[in-house]
Amino acid sequence: MSETLARIGLGEGRSAAGEDPAKRRQILEGAKRVFVSTGFDAASMNDITRESGVSKSTLYVYFRSKEELFHALIAEEREAYFADIEELLLDAEAPAVTLGRFARRLFDLMLSPEAMTAKRTVIAVASRMPELGREFYRRGPMRGLALVSDYVRRACELGSLRAEDPDLAASQFIELATAGVLRRRFFDDQAPPLSLAERDRIVDSAVRVFMAAYGPDRRD
Repeated sequence: MSETLARIGLGEGRSAAGEDPAKRRQILEGAKRVFVSTGFDAASMNDITRESGVSKSTLYVYFRSKEELFHALIAEEREAYFADIEELLLDAEAPAVTLGRFARRLFDLMLSPEAMTAKRTVIAVASRMPELGREFYRRGPMRGLALVSDYVRRACELGSLRAEDPDLAASQFIELATAGVLRRRFFDDQAPPLSLAERDRIVDSAVRVFMAAYGPDRRD
């Protein structure tokens, strides 16, 4: 077996074509820079080849199109995003504290330049690439909403929240957590960044409103 691998160039630690993690990372980083600087529509595989520092033949071994590259970048960012926030929704006995911690991280991630670029790009191409829009929503916002909905259900079972419709309550909390900021960011890329104090003011208000509506001591 080792002799066979050596003959086809896979011995001595070498990867098969399209399976070298370092090369794939090099291409993805180059593509990311191109998409950010020129936008998805204006970007070309030639641009990505030059920015990545690889040959065109190498690029096509790993990715067949810029659409496939964009899918890969989105998937990578998404998994890092969920790995970061899932562990914040563990303590269902103290929702005010837990949701406040979660919302601060959610705020930072949702409004990061990388996340805003991805969302704007998907919206711009969704009319002609509807499958991309559906995939982005299903594996991103919809998955995030499901995490919060599950948390609300667990908190209701413990009596630390009271919500007749956990899905609706979860949607409302996510909207509250970025109230007055997210939509402006969509349309105004030059909007000044918010201070941590302003972020905390928005998040703390979101938690107070949510707990007033769904806390165990609410007045019906």
